[in-house]
Amino acid sequence: MCTNAVRDLVGKGARGVRAHRTVSSVTTAACAAMIGASIMGAAPVVKPASDTIVSPAGVQNEQVLLRGSTSGSYFWDDGSGRQGDTGQPAIGKPMQQGLFASPSWPLGTEGYVFYNGRKAKFFIGDRGPGNPSNDGVMLDIDGKTFADLVGTSWNSDTLTVGGSQGHIDVEYVVTKWGAGPGKRGEPVPFSSGAWSNS
Repeated sequence: MCTNAVRDLVGKGARGVRAHRTVSSVTTAACAAMIGASIMGAAPVVKPASDTIVSPAGVQNEQVLLRGSTSGSYFWDDGSGRQGDTGQPAIGKPMQQGLFASPSWPLGTEGYVFYNGRKAKFFIGDRGPGNPSNDGVMLDIDGKTFADLVGTSWNSDTLTVGGSQGHIDVEYVVTKWGAGPGKRGEPVPFSSGAWSNS
């Protein structure tokens, strides 16, 4: 197509080309676009691996800083002293859905957990679990979110999740490190003292 259009214009002589300047400009632009498209199709542009971040399903337009899996327990620290409540969350915000505890991650860290096809957004607002973190339980999930993940009910009177599950294995993704005290990277047990790093 490009070759024929150019040949037709050249064959008309200089006067004919001047009269068809607009056609010539449009034809040239179209030809350049077609050539560019064929070059791009032949040699796709590939980003270097260091710039490419593959997000798990359900995490869109966010940078994945850390991903992994761990066991998670549940808690609800509202300052009432019920069910092992140790007081208000360390971050200074009231207990709420989406507030998780970590034995080591910086306070304010954000991300997602995934369990049996369900996803929940979280931010680290408290410390814990304590002793269970020595056995690999590296997240304490707020009771309401835990109930949603396992598909059961949350009892706000007894601060317990319906059913018999006290721990679940979750996949986690960190999308933002918090500015509070703690240690970035793979979670480590509470006994390491990493939660106090600033």
